[in-house]
Amino acid sequence: MNQKVLKILEFDKIIKELTEYASSSLGKELCGRLTPSSSFEEIRAWQAQTTDAVTRIRLKGSISFSGVKDIGDSLKRLDIGSSLSIPELLSISSLLTAAARAKAYGRHDGEKGEQPDDGFDSLEPLFAALEPLTPLNNEIKRCILSEDQVADDASIGLSHIRRSMKHIAGRIHSQLNSTLNSNRAYLQDAVITMRDGRYCLPVKAEYKNQVSGMVHDQSATGSTLFIEPMVIIKLNNELRELEIQEQKEIEAVLASLSNEAAPHMETLKLDMERLAQLDFIFAKAGLSRHYKCSAPIFNNKGYIHIKDGRHPLLNPQKVVPINLWMGKEFDLLIVTGPNTGGKTVSLKTVGLFTLMGQAGLHIPAWEGSELAVFEEVFADIGDEQSIEQSLSTFSAHMTNIVTILNEAGSHSLCLFDELGAGTDPTEGAALAISILSFLHNLKCRTMATTHYSELKVFALTTSGVENASCEFNVETLQPTYRLLIGVPGKSNAFAISKKLGLPDYIIEDAKTHLEAKDESFEDLLASLESSRLTIEREQAEINTYKEEITQLKARLTQKEERLNERKEKVLKNAAEEAQRILREAKETADQTIKQINKLSSSSGINKELEAERAKLREQLKKADDQLAVKSKGPSQPISPKKLKIGDGVKVLSMNLKGTVSTLPNAKGDLYVQMGILRSLVNIKDLELLHEKDINASFGDGSSASYGSRAQNRREGSSSQIKLSKSSTISTEVNLIGMTVDEAMPVMEKYLDDAYLAHLSNVRVVHGRGTGALKNACHKRLRQLKYVKDFRLGEFGEGDSGVTIVTFK
Repeated sequence: MNQKVLKILEFDKIIKELTEYASSSLGKELCGRLTPSSSFEEIRAWQAQTTDAVTRIRLKGSISFSGVKDIGDSLKRLDIGSSLSIPELLSISSLLTAAARAKAYGRHDGEKGEQPDDGFDSLEPLFAALEPLTPLNNEIKRCILSEDQVADDASIGLSHIRRSMKHIAGRIHSQLNSTLNSNRAYLQDAVITMRDGRYCLPVKAEYKNQVSGMVHDQSATGSTLFIEPMVIIKLNNELRELEIQEQKEIEAVLASLSNEAAPHMETLKLDMERLAQLDFIFAKAGLSRHYKCSAPIFNNKGYIHIKDGRHPLLNPQKVVPINLWMGKEFDLLIVTGPNTGGKTVSLKTVGLFTLMGQAGLHIPAWEGSELAVFEEVFADIGDEQSIEQSLSTFSAHMTNIVTILNEAGSHSLCLFDELGAGTDPTEGAALAISILSFLHNLKCRTMATTHYSELKVFALTTSGVENASCEFNVETLQPTYRLLIGVPGKSNAFAISKKLGLPDYIIEDAKTHLEAKDESFEDLLASLESSRLTIEREQAEINTYKEEITQLKARLTQKEERLNERKEKVLKNAAEEAQRILREAKETADQTIKQINKLSSSSGINKELEAERAKLREQLKKADDQLAVKSKGPSQPISPKKLKIGDGVKVLSMNLKGTVSTLPNAKGDLYVQMGILRSLVNIKDLELLHEKDINASFGDGSSASYGSRAQNRREGSSSQIKLSKSSTISTEVNLIGMTVDEAMPVMEKYLDDAYLAHLSNVRVVHGRGTGALKNACHKRLRQLKYVKDFRLGEFGEGDSGVTIVTFK
């Protein structure tokens, strides 16, 4: 890739920003050397690395490579057998620590969905190849505490020497304190100082003969002499000898550590290179996250499709995204429009995105944007914002264009800003058409900006060439920066001049100097622009109407569902109330007939009364049937001969699904198991389920649980008739904590509902306690006509704290 285009398209500024995201000097160096590639496979590999780094940051957070040091010179010294210094060994330790940290970061968490299906990504080999050399790193850390301190236990000899040094230093301080106290009048200050590595006392110059010893220094004024007392000279000499021995022992420790590191020179070199590479890759990921980029899709067919692309060097709060495509239906795009309208930005965006993508960087565009791999990218872009034509002359532009024409090919991308400008407009337009025709015949992907109307006509009349324009609002005199492909731009010179106050007579006079074809062409463009704006405005209104209709439809559906629910609730409540009244009437009638039977037992009219009683019961039963909430009959009657035990069925009256437990008797009655509920129903109340319905209902083939019944009812259509609350009755009632007066109405109401729900038996939980609640329950159960039998629970059923009730 030619270096000139990298500067023209400001790729160097992207590299500068990329460098800021690298943590190590080696990583920054790799960022600075990054250039676009023209190898399709290499670009895909680079993009995959950037994408995988972004994914790892999203899942695990960022990783720092700040501890990665350049140890190249140290490795060369090791190679020739030299001992390394403390800073060099610490740099190796820092590198190995960074390697250990990176290797831990690279391990998989094992959580499903956080890694690719095969458990690996493109960065896995780099992380896996790192060798932290933990024993060597631990040994360096044990021996070296900082750049100027070696640990006492780095070696036995060093430990012994430092103990001796501490002992002698203690003796020196003791002697000096004694001398200081006995000669305090001769001293300038009552302190112990160091001069040339030896302990001294600050003695006043006039008393130098009073303190015997060796003079090492004097103050700037000469009033103070720093004297080493005679009594500690021998001790200072011994301490100096120990310091020399200490330095030799430290050098021995460093030599030992260097010898331990020497066999790992190749590993250390590879670790340094891999960590620098990872730092570089994660810097690209950091840049991608900063600009909210996405990975482009690459092809080798010359297709470009940028979706909502934003130039990364512009203010993200103000930049207007562009949508651009070329390379399929057309390979030459001519962009027209007024100055400051965004033409040059669109041109640079396409070129910069291409360079960034081919360098393995993500682009600030919407997911799914597509770029082509070009062998070369050429650009002739001058800053056309004000008077720059005088700075970028026609000759300079043409020299650059000649170079481009000599080197461009079918696998090149060429970008021209204001092609043919800087000379006579007629000749410039003719040259521009000729240049673009040449590149078009080469099948070179080309994008050019211009003001010339001739180029607009050229795009309209030439196959494989397309117009585009940058939208401009004449009313506000402001560009919208929207790129419109397929629409040639209008210069708007007259409209802008009029808006700025140029007299109408001057504008009309200017129009007379236009050729008729130019004027009609501009009028055609104006008409097209007006039609386009009208269509866009009407389309926006249509979309608004569609959205309003969708919302109204949704609200109407919700309202209808609420009305249906209210209607069903009213009907259900009315039916339940009627059934309650009917039950009370039944009980009253039974009690009345019993009383009459007692009073007339000797009158001989029992048969007539019994007949009337039967007639009354028949009428009450008919009324009960009429008031009961009916469900729809089966869509297809079931033949008793075809029914088998284990078949999946739906009990229509209860809106529950279950399995057949027994075959039907002569009357068509059979038992159906619905979760924990086993009920006697008639075959006419059943609907046979297909296998898919059974699976949908029970999942693994097991019976639906009681909890699933509520779900089945919720999943039913809102237009279906809801069952009364008796169909959702539980198999037990809990009376614990209630008094007898509170518990009896609750139990009776529950038993009524359970009987109406066709439950064969239920559990009444009353607890043990004093037995008063249990006795009251049993007394009432004996009085209920629909109770066939009851008993205390057995072991595992609740024992004496539960009563099992069986219905007739």
